[in-house]
Amino acid sequence: MKFISWNVNGLRACMGKNFMEYFQEADADLFCLQETKLQAGQIDLDLPGYHQYWNYAEKKGYSGTAIFAKEEPISVQYGMGIEEHDHEGRLITLEYPDFYFITCYTPNAQDGLKRLDYRMEWEDAFYAYLKALEGHKPVIFCGDLNVAHQEIDLKNPKSNHQNAGFSDEERAKMTRLKENGFIDTFRYFYPDLEGAYSWWSYRFHAREKNAGWRIDYFLVSEALKDRLVSATIHNEVFGSDHCPVELVIK
Repeated sequence: MKFISWNVNGLRACMGKNFMEYFQEADADLFCLQETKLQAGQIDLDLPGYHQYWNYAEKKGYSGTAIFAKEEPISVQYGMGIEEHDHEGRLITLEYPDFYFITCYTPNAQDGLKRLDYRMEWEDAFYAYLKALEGHKPVIFCGDLNVAHQEIDLKNPKSNHQNAGFSDEERAKMTRLKENGFIDTFRYFYPDLEGAYSWWSYRFHAREKNAGWRIDYFLVSEALKDRLVSATIHNEVFGSDHCPVELVIK
């Protein structure tokens, strides 16, 4: 099975930058989006052969997630079922016979770490949600997790220390995931690969200089380790300030 995750930073804008060409070429079993920035009825996507699942933020033009699935799931859940965390369209969970599949757009801690306290609450709630699901069957989750975990995961770690996405607090939450049964699939295959990023600022010609961050992930339960085939960052694909990331499992 092939999975793709892409923060499109506004799907309508991305549609004008070859989104459909990439979608068709990728031919993924599950294709996930973050930061769709849409409300219901603002786009009509014709995707023959796919079931579409959308979670919209209440605030217009903000956040939002989607999953396009070839195989219809057993069940679908939008959000975590926690009122305070479910207004921004950040989470969709599909249940399949032998795993749960989640796409996630983690809240940004923002400039000056203004939203770090909320981010920490979200992280704890999401961790509890993942572990509860894992009590039933393995979990695959993907998305823009808004954290570069280690210094290898961003171009300029020293100057970005304690900036949003590279604070000690955010990194510690990712460490907790990895120490408690979740595998960062890209690092599983490429533990020491430098210069592998999935997001670049639109400023300072960052992408052409490859001055980026790896903040888009696929993580899986340890139970799925033997099914991992490959993990790829598609930095050749344009259309957003993020590029798609891919996981293949058997």
